[in-house]
Amino acid sequence: MTAPATTAPPSPPAARPARGGAARRRSLGALLALPTAAWIIVFFVIPVAFVLWYSFGRKPSVFGTHSNDVFTFDRYGEALTGSNAAVLWNSVGIALLGTLVCLIVAMPFAYWLALKSNPSRRGLYVALVMVPFWTNLLVRTIGWQIILAPEGWLSKLLQGIGLSNGPLSLLNTREAVIIGVVYNYLPMMILPLFVAFDRVAGPLREASADLGANRVTTFLRVTLPLAWPGILVGILLVFIPLMGDYVTPTVLGGAQGMMIGQLVASQFQTAQNWALGSAMAALVIIVVLVIAGIIWAITRLVALPFQRHWKLELGEAAK
Repeated sequence: MTAPATTAPPSPPAARPARGGAARRRSLGALLALPTAAWIIVFFVIPVAFVLWYSFGRKPSVFGTHSNDVFTFDRYGEALTGSNAAVLWNSVGIALLGTLVCLIVAMPFAYWLALKSNPSRRGLYVALVMVPFWTNLLVRTIGWQIILAPEGWLSKLLQGIGLSNGPLSLLNTREAVIIGVVYNYLPMMILPLFVAFDRVAGPLREASADLGANRVTTFLRVTLPLAWPGILVGILLVFIPLMGDYVTPTVLGGAQGMMIGQLVASQFQTAQNWALGSAMAALVIIVVLVIAGIIWAITRLVALPFQRHWKLELGEAAK
């Protein structure tokens, strides 16, 4: 007798190459990013390109705004000399000092809000931080103009308790601008720091305490290094718009607190010198990029020893 023929099991279907699916996903991602890319190109890249182009031109006549018939760097020379340069460096000083004060004030509050406050009330506290954003920036700044006025309630209060012998002379000064920018930009520093501290895993802090570290050591060696990215974001979110602020120095600063944003606006609106205004705006962009890079490098250098320390300890623990 012959043995019955055996049928080989059907071979599994060949797996489809994943390359086609990955390509489709990339195409879909590019399609979804297209509106954002178009928005950035139309409302950021093209306007900045025009500003840069105008900055190499000149003012052709009394009634003309700009002309690029001659390619020249003279407008940058004007922007970097005399009173224009003084206002630019005054703006840098106000922006750096205002950012530093915001960081000093925001860090302990954000730490308490993220790690020490009652979780059931944390949402309320975050909403209170956002309250200043519920009103217009100009309205908030005018409020400080009323507070800091020589006959304002703060002046009367200080005179009443004997801390001042006369009306306050704080309005229309550099110090008034710093007070205003700290108030206006402080929430933009608190929120990134709150998120950064909140994302630090609790077991890491508990493990540090179990190993004998006190609260200060745990903060410096665990919490702070892990929160550095959020701290950097907060610094940049405050410094970049503060550098070009127009409303706060206009309302509170006067001649002593003038910032570069006011000069740029005056060149475009009053003097009708678009070439010089464009050169000033381009210098603001350059200064912001340079200082932002320096801030990023400093934060990396500060965080590097802590990161190396933890890598070393984790390597020894793994052994």
